[in-house]
Order: sequence, then C-alpha cells, then structure tokens
Amino acid sequence: MDHPPYDLDVRPILREGGEPFSAIMEAVAALAPGQSLRLLATFKPLPLFQVLGARGFEAAAREIGNGDWEVLFTPVRPAGPQAEAPQGASGEWPEPSQRIDCRDMVPPEPMAKTMEAVEALVPGQTLEALLPREPRFLFPELEGRGHAWKGEAQPDGSYRIVIRRGGRTEAT
Repeated sequence: MDHPPYDLDVRPILREGGEPFSAIMEAVAALAPGQSLRLLATFKPLPLFQVLGARGFEAAAREIGNGDWEVLFTPVRPAGPQAEAPQGASGEWPEPSQRIDCRDMVPPEPMAKTMEAVEALVPGQTLEALLPREPRFLFPELEGRGHAWKGEAQPDGSYRIVIRRGGRTEAT
C-alpha cells in the first residue's frame, strides 16, 4: 500500500529559535515502510541530507519563497535489511533471557526501551522484543554496537526481533 508523504513543518520551531532535529527524527521513526517525509524549513537543511542519506533516504529540495524550503526525503533502498539469518551471528542462539513488549508504545520509546534492555544483558545473552513496526533505525544501531539480530514481520503488522548482545558496548 502506498502512503502519502508524512508532512512535517519545522518552520515555527526554527522561527522561535528552537532545534527541530528531534522532531524530525521522531517523524522519520514514525514513517511507514516506503513512506517519504515532506519537510518544510526556513533554510535548505544540507546537514540533514547526509544524516537521512545514511539512513537510506534521497533528498529533493526546492525553494518555495520567502527563504523557505520544501524537501522531500524518499527511501531509496528497501525498508530494512533482510533478516532471515541473524546479522553477524553464527551457531545456535540461547533461549531469550528477557522478553519485552513495546507494541503499545509510540516512537521513539520502542527503540529506546529495546536498546536499554539489550545494553543490560551480558554478552551472549538474547532479548526478544515485540515492536509496533519494523525497526529500520534500530538495525544500524545494533550492528554498530556489535550486537546480532534476527527478526520478522508478524501477521498483525508488528515486528518480532531477537537480539544477541555482543561484546562491544559503544558504537564504532
């Protein structure tokens, strides 16, 4: 199913002297697989092009008058990595030592709770998390910290992920 772009106008935040980055990242986290983000800003947000480009988005910007800009961030690669086999893992996985259900949470709470639970494990232990949707932004965080994962979409649209804690605790 095609979704219309998610519209986010950060001009009021910018005009009040605020920093809209967290609102932008929350909007990105709330996108449905394949959905674009239409951002309205008081300037051409070039640094954001690189940040979202690293997350699989292509930017198309145009000035819309009075110094304001409209930027459409469109996903250019699949919504998430293929997770049939555990990422960076080999051998048998132990039974999850902890299970969490984040399906009733709104972004960014599911990702934050999942990362907190993973970091509390000892290396080699596993966590099973039920999330409201595919956690596209969780995958690179896990891999960057040396954790392995495997996951699958559930029939109800939620996502089940099993994460094995690696030995590193900080992103590389």
